[in-house]
Amino acid sequence: MIRLCFVGLFILTGAIIANIFAIKIQCKTWYDFLQGISLNLSYWNQLSIKDGLWLFIIYPFFLGLSAHVGNLLYQKIF
Repeated sequence: MIRLCFVGLFILTGAIIANIFAIKIQCKTWYDFLQGISLNLSYWNQLSIKDGLWLFIIYPFFLGLSAHVGNLLYQKIF
């Protein structure tokens, strides 16, 4: 259970950093995307290729990397 909390904190921290980075590079975040879809289903047409790459490839990769780093660190400490 401690391992899950430890890795979860790394994922949360990674998500916060990734969202700050997304704003800096002017990409849509998941919050923007879900809010846009809930208001209008044609919101898909407003997504750029950069937004799509960020949301569906780079962001999940970054969160997975955060989880991996958290797990490796947990194994080293405990």
